[in-house]
Amino acid sequence: MSKSYYSLGLMSGTSGDGIDASIIKSDGQSKYETVLDKYFEYDSDIPKKISQIKDKLAYLESSIGGPEYIRIQKELYKETNFLEKKITLLHAEATNETLKDFKENLDFIGFHGHTIQHLPNRKYTRQLGDGNLLSNITKRTVVYDFRQNDIENGGEGAPLTPIFHKLLVEKFKTEIPIVVLNIGGIANVTIIEKKESITTGQDIGPGNCLIDQWMKKNSNKSYDKNGSTAKSGSIHYLFLNKALSEWYNRLEDRDPFNKIKWHRSYDTSDFDLSFVRDLPLEDGAATLTEYSSEIYSNFINNFCNPYPKKIIVCGGGRKNKFLIKSFEKKIKCGLDIIDKYGVNGDFIESQAFAYLAIRSYLKLPISFPETTGVHEPCTGGTIITNF
Repeated sequence: MSKSYYSLGLMSGTSGDGIDASIIKSDGQSKYETVLDKYFEYDSDIPKKISQIKDKLAYLESSIGGPEYIRIQKELYKETNFLEKKITLLHAEATNETLKDFKENLDFIGFHGHTIQHLPNRKYTRQLGDGNLLSNITKRTVVYDFRQNDIENGGEGAPLTPIFHKLLVEKFKTEIPIVVLNIGGIANVTIIEKKESITTGQDIGPGNCLIDQWMKKNSNKSYDKNGSTAKSGSIHYLFLNKALSEWYNRLEDRDPFNKIKWHRSYDTSDFDLSFVRDLPLEDGAATLTEYSSEIYSNFINNFCNPYPKKIIVCGGGRKNKFLIKSFEKKIKCGLDIIDKYGVNGDFIESQAFAYLAIRSYLKLPISFPETTGVHEPCTGGTIITNF
């Protein structure tokens, strides 16, 4: 009988609004149960600093050098180190607060950190989070830096959640083929065509990132709750169709008939709002929502063969009713929100990294050729016991 472990997963998502914390009990393979989930909201200063750092990174990417480049580079170094320490301390507080309600011995902390830059074409990814410091403060074994080993072995470092999605599908006992669509900051899919095997897992486009950016830029809201702003607007099809055409042209070098090659991980910097910049708030939200919906449905309808019997949607985007309704109209199979299966859809990724921490400790694979494009299945994560 395989041993089970208690593991705490910590996830700071693309929106930068807070920390999801989940404790699970699992053997790192087929056994899994949720113990507890908690959410810890950041104060408004953290997402603001994250946004400022990303803006400076974008400037450095587009700059050709010079005194201003050097000045911003120095600023960025200091600001990034400061924010990394701050984010780590907040994760330590969240850990200690979560463990107040937990009476068992915690074996691991799976610490994802906060992604500020992900450039798979350059084999580079950066998550803010100091595993050594977190281990020292919490007096717990920490597993972090999950993506680096994948990148060093030819992968793109993401997505890493498909192995956990597979476990959930097995637990749900749903019909296959099936697609799990996660709409976080970036949208990704896990496709399961045969029992107990992942056919592929990949990012497919923008999740909430464009809509959230639009709302933050043009209103006092950080996201479009329930899609109500988009629902009250009008879709500008001339702008939409031009943007979609440009998006599909970017994918021409990808081979849809070779599923090993047909994958890519994205960063929020891969998408921009330029095509809606002159629209009113409501119309921009409606057009961006339709843009995302079209990308998801195009992928499902054109590149899933056999066609799924069901799509299970998780991630924050599942709460955007306008987005989900638009997507559901375009597909030819049933759609379920993951919460229907007794799992809180807000905590799928934090639970996933709790699960990946156990697999890392057991030296089991967390990424695969079919998901990240790594040369062969490989484990990942750095294990730290700093106390």
